[in-house]
Amino acid sequence: MRLPLPLRLSSSSFLHSPTCFSSVQLSRNFQQRMASSQASVFGLKDPSLIKFQSLIDGKWVDAKNGEKIVVTNPATKEELGTVPEMGLAETKEAIEAAGKAFPAWSTTTAKYRHDILLKFFALMKEHHDDLGRLITLENGKPLAEGKGENAYSASFFEWYAEEAVRTYGEHIPSPFPGTRNIVVKQPIGVVSILTPWNFPSAMITRKLGAALAAGCTAVIKPPPETPFSALALAELSRRAGVPDGVINIVTTQKNVIEVGKEMCENKIVKKVSFTGSTPVAKLLYGLATSTLKKVSLEAGGNAPFIVFDDANIDEAVDAAIICKFRGSGQTCVCANRIYVQSSVYAEFSSRLAERVAQFKVGNGLEEGTTHGPLIHERAVQKVERHVNDAVQKGAQILVGGKAIPDTTFFMPTVLSDVPTDALINTEETFGPLAAICKFETEEEVIRLANDSDVGLAGYFFSRDVGRVWRVAEKLEVGMVGANTGLISQAVIPFGGVKESGLGREGSHGITEYMNDKLIVFGGLGA
Repeated sequence: MRLPLPLRLSSSSFLHSPTCFSSVQLSRNFQQRMASSQASVFGLKDPSLIKFQSLIDGKWVDAKNGEKIVVTNPATKEELGTVPEMGLAETKEAIEAAGKAFPAWSTTTAKYRHDILLKFFALMKEHHDDLGRLITLENGKPLAEGKGENAYSASFFEWYAEEAVRTYGEHIPSPFPGTRNIVVKQPIGVVSILTPWNFPSAMITRKLGAALAAGCTAVIKPPPETPFSALALAELSRRAGVPDGVINIVTTQKNVIEVGKEMCENKIVKKVSFTGSTPVAKLLYGLATSTLKKVSLEAGGNAPFIVFDDANIDEAVDAAIICKFRGSGQTCVCANRIYVQSSVYAEFSSRLAERVAQFKVGNGLEEGTTHGPLIHERAVQKVERHVNDAVQKGAQILVGGKAIPDTTFFMPTVLSDVPTDALINTEETFGPLAAICKFETEEEVIRLANDSDVGLAGYFFSRDVGRVWRVAEKLEVGMVGANTGLISQAVIPFGGVKESGLGREGSHGITEYMNDKLIVFGGLGA
């Protein structure tokens, strides 16, 4: 049975033309034309980077029931396009495809994987402008930040390419004659990767780079708010030579519970890697225990940012701008609780407010924009709740303090005289709100900083060498920035303590995707 014919072609001329397309071919051609038309909304130099289907076993596919997720630009509310609303059946297929691809991929040489990752890295650099623009369109962050994220994202492939060829084993001398103990490292298996919207590219590559380098295959569930960056990475992976089934993408929104459950409980999956909120991390951790899977969890933060009276105030203000307001405050390691010693409190607060007042909020693609929107209305409501709570308890608004009506923009805000019992000190705001609290002594601020169930990152500023060591060692966090507000790099062990998660990514995080196997050789005596 054939599709309806083009109006200008009779059935006779069509059937006897040199090329007679099947209905499937016509459907595919129609889909390609539609996809090309939709991709024009993005304004990319290479529109073929935009994919409106998920990737399973090397094939671009729609949901079996035909349902779609509508993706919008948070700055303009413009519809960017749709992606499939995948469910349990498609998730199982993706996991099975990854399982089928694992034996061949896991036995490739480390040099082979090294070369593919470097090609992947080169492709991300080649398409730097397009990938940065894509991040801005679906996430809302300014274009400079979008491009910065792409560079950061690509750096994980470069780093893990080199790690792939350095997964050394170990020889352990035996106490028994004629015996040798050898430890080899082997890829753990199929990996489930679940990522957030705030870094739609980097949170994938930080996990995927390690998995690929180790010899693992992967099923990735990107966030429904920002799926196109993940799908563009999948397209580049094919160009880099990653075999079919090694990388699979499952997009979902309303089926996220059943999809996430399957990704954690399916016996084919041997590891789960997640970045997101602490409550969700706990839920996924519980699901993964059903088969005792290995997990890496980067959960919520509530970072303290401490300014001592001997700090360089200019440097501290510069760092607070970067650390607090990057991504409009929607980063897991951004400063959330700002503590300033009383003798420099007024100076720091006024300088910070003066700088924040100069920010330009708007569409990330417009020239001069320094800060974009929040991801959705719920995020705006949370910032409003934190501002209102602090003000009701005596805080003063120095700058901002309000949302822009009928948008998801919230004006970058600085609050002074924030009491320690304000809601912002117990919850991660995830928005452009700098709340400044006053402290008197080092002992007091260490107690306040550590009074949290989470411990991802912490920052402080001091020029006293003794204090630098004391505070760095006493802060109950996984990462410390001493006299800097920018810590994220591919080469560092990224992760937290307490309820901020388990495991480390970046640095030597490839070991999180490998098993140590002991081989004892006996009978080697003369």
